[in-house]
Amino acid sequence: MNSASSRSRTLKTVGALGMAAATAVLMTGCGQSSDSATSAATSEAAKVVPQKQTTSPSASAQLTEDQQERKKVLDATKVTFDDAATTAAGEVAGGKLVDLDLEGVDDDDNDQSPSPTGSGSPTGSASPTGSASPSGTGTSSPSASPGSEGPVWVAEVAEKDGTVHTVRINAVDGKVIEARVDADQDADDKKQTADRLAQATQTPQQAAKVATEKKKGTVTSVGLDDNEGDGVVWQVDVVGSDWKKTTFDVDAKNDTIVREETDND
Repeated sequence: MNSASSRSRTLKTVGALGMAAATAVLMTGCGQSSDSATSAATSEAAKVVPQKQTTSPSASAQLTEDQQERKKVLDATKVTFDDAATTAAGEVAGGKLVDLDLEGVDDDDNDQSPSPTGSGSPTGSASPTGSASPSGTGTSSPSASPGSEGPVWVAEVAEKDGTVHTVRINAVDGKVIEARVDADQDADDKKQTADRLAQATQTPQQAAKVATEKKKGTVTSVGLDDNEGDGVVWQVDVVGSDWKKTTFDVDAKNDTIVREETDND
């Protein structure tokens, strides 16, 4: 009996130890499975969390200062070069356009270019002899950027004898702001303008068409200039969709482009 009881206790002990070991193994397996599931879930969550991205600069921030200024002025301009040219020429009986600039677009470059009269761009310092300025600003100099009236087209229109008139046109509504005779012209200035016009068999509108066929964009300036002693050219500025300005020198007799230069600023 004692021997049988001893074997029974031994078997129970072994059985208990076996169950304990099995339970431990089972619990360990469950723990590993739980850890694996947690690890997998973390990995999947990491995939759906968006990566931190650096915000790219806006299109306007990528433009140069000159390009931003061109965009600002042209976005506000409603009157095209063609319409402004027609309006300006109509202010002077028998007049012909010799220069037309959209004020505020590369004014520094335009001021450096010789004007058709050889006397620089109009300053408005002389008392106007034409129609008075409705805003009372006929004696002030044109601003470097659009004023309170918005963007402005500034034109020079010459009579047959070369007498130049300055005509300022609102580039939003097309109304004439001012029309006056340039008082600082002398006989030589008038003769030079008349001679250049006599050589120019092509109109500024034709030159603008040639330039925009070469580069799609908006005409912001057209001026009659000497081609270094080899006839005369229409100098045409075109601003493209990238807001860069390209200047074309178009032969005023045969509409061929003799020079082309892009300003990347």
